Amino acid sequence: QVQLVESGGGLVQAGGSLRLSCVASGIDVSVNTMGWYRQRPGQQRELVANIAPGGSTYYQDSVKGRFTVSRDNDENTLYLQMNGLKPGDTAVYYCSAETWSVYFGRGTQVTVFS
Repeated sequence: QVQLVESGGGLVQAGGSLRLSCVASGIDVSVNTMGWYRQRPGQQRELVANIAPGGSTYYQDSVKGRFTVSRDNDENTLYLQMNGLKPGDTAVYYCSAETWSVYFGRGTQVTVFS
Protein backbone atom coordinates (compact mmCIF):
# COMPACT_ATOMS: atom_id res chain seq x y z
CA GLN A 1 0.00 0.00 0.00
CA VAL A 2 1.41 3.35 -1.06
CA GLN A 3 1.51 6.02 1.63
CA LEU A 4 2.84 9.53 1.28
CA VAL A 5 3.10 11.75 4.35
CA GLU A 6 3.93 15.41 3.89
CA SER A 7 5.30 17.79 6.50
CA GLY A 8 7.02 21.15 6.71
CA GLY A 9 4.24 23.52 5.80
CA GLY A 10 3.45 26.58 7.82
CA LEU A 11 3.01 30.33 7.97
CA VAL A 12 5.82 32.42 6.51
CA GLN A 13 6.39 36.01 5.51
CA ALA A 14 6.89 36.85 1.84
CA GLY A 15 10.51 36.35 0.86
CA GLY A 16 10.96 33.57 3.37
CA SER A 17 11.69 29.89 2.89
CA LEU A 18 10.17 26.56 3.75
CA ARG A 19 11.26 23.00 3.14
CA LEU A 20 8.58 20.41 2.55
CA SER A 21 9.23 16.73 3.14
CA CYS A 22 7.36 13.66 1.96
CA VAL A 23 8.10 10.31 3.52
CA ALA A 24 7.06 7.49 1.21
CA SER A 25 6.21 3.89 2.03
CA GLY A 26 5.09 1.10 -0.25
CA ILE A 27 6.91 2.74 -3.13
CA ASP A 28 10.55 3.39 -4.02
CA VAL A 29 11.13 7.10 -4.68
CA SER A 30 14.24 6.33 -6.72
CA VAL A 31 12.46 4.35 -9.44
CA ASN A 32 9.26 6.34 -9.82
CA THR A 33 8.49 9.88 -10.85
CA MET A 34 7.83 11.81 -7.67
CA GLY A 35 6.38 15.26 -7.53
CA TRP A 36 4.71 18.12 -5.75
CA TYR A 37 1.31 19.51 -6.62
CA ARG A 38 -0.50 22.41 -5.04
CA GLN A 39 -4.06 23.58 -4.83
CA ARG A 40 -4.52 27.29 -4.34
CA PRO A 41 -7.81 28.61 -2.92
CA GLY A 42 -10.57 28.33 -5.49
CA GLN A 43 -8.32 26.70 -8.07
CA GLN A 44 -7.64 23.21 -9.36
CA ARG A 45 -4.68 21.14 -8.25
CA GLU A 46 -1.62 21.88 -10.38
CA LEU A 47 1.79 20.33 -10.83
CA VAL A 48 4.54 22.41 -9.26
CA ALA A 49 7.62 20.24 -9.78
CA ASN A 50 8.67 16.66 -10.24
CA ILE A 51 11.74 14.49 -10.45
CA ALA A 52 12.10 11.46 -12.71
CA PRO A 53 13.99 8.28 -11.83
CA GLY A 54 16.97 9.44 -13.87
CA GLY A 55 17.08 12.71 -11.98
CA SER A 56 15.64 15.06 -14.57
CA THR A 57 13.35 17.68 -13.11
CA TYR A 58 10.39 19.76 -14.19
CA TYR A 59 9.26 23.07 -12.69
CA GLN A 60 6.21 25.16 -13.32
CA ASP A 61 7.28 28.51 -14.77
CA SER A 62 6.06 30.44 -11.75
CA VAL A 63 8.45 28.63 -9.39
CA LYS A 64 11.55 28.27 -11.57
CA GLY A 65 14.61 29.60 -9.82
CA ARG A 66 12.85 29.64 -6.45
CA PHE A 67 11.86 26.02 -5.76
CA THR A 68 14.06 22.93 -5.84
CA VAL A 69 12.80 19.36 -5.83
CA SER A 70 15.09 16.61 -4.58
CA ARG A 71 14.99 13.16 -3.05
CA ASP A 72 16.92 11.08 -0.56
CA ASN A 73 16.87 7.51 -1.78
CA ASP A 74 18.22 6.11 1.47
CA GLU A 75 15.48 7.82 3.48
CA ASN A 76 12.89 7.20 0.74
CA THR A 77 11.92 10.85 1.09
CA LEU A 78 11.06 13.61 -1.35
CA TYR A 79 11.75 17.29 -0.65
CA LEU A 80 10.70 20.65 -1.96
CA GLN A 81 12.90 23.58 -0.98
CA MET A 82 10.93 26.77 -1.44
CA ASN A 83 12.77 30.10 -1.37
CA GLY A 84 11.58 33.59 -2.14
CA LEU A 85 8.03 32.68 -1.24
CA LYS A 86 5.24 34.92 -2.46
CA PRO A 87 1.63 35.29 -1.30
CA GLY A 88 0.62 33.62 -4.57
CA ASP A 89 2.36 30.45 -3.37
CA THR A 90 -0.25 30.05 -0.64
CA ALA A 91 -1.79 26.62 -1.16
CA VAL A 92 -2.10 23.10 0.10
CA TYR A 93 0.92 21.21 -1.19
CA TYR A 94 0.61 17.53 -2.04
CA CYS A 95 3.30 14.94 -2.61
CA SER A 96 2.69 12.63 -5.57
CA ALA A 97 3.99 9.32 -6.81
CA GLU A 98 3.45 8.04 -10.34
CA THR A 99 3.30 4.31 -10.92
CA TRP A 100 0.50 2.61 -12.81
CA SER A 101 -1.59 5.22 -11.02
CA VAL A 102 -0.95 8.56 -9.38
CA TYR A 103 -0.94 8.64 -5.59
CA PHE A 104 -1.23 11.70 -3.40
CA GLY A 105 -0.62 12.42 0.24
CA ARG A 106 -3.04 14.36 2.41
CA GLY A 107 -1.23 17.62 1.89
CA THR A 108 0.41 20.31 3.99
CA GLN A 109 -0.73 23.92 4.18
CA VAL A 110 1.62 26.71 3.13
CA THR A 111 0.51 30.26 3.87
CA VAL A 112 2.60 33.23 2.76
CA PHE A 113 1.70 36.67 4.08
CA SER A 114 2.99 40.03 2.91
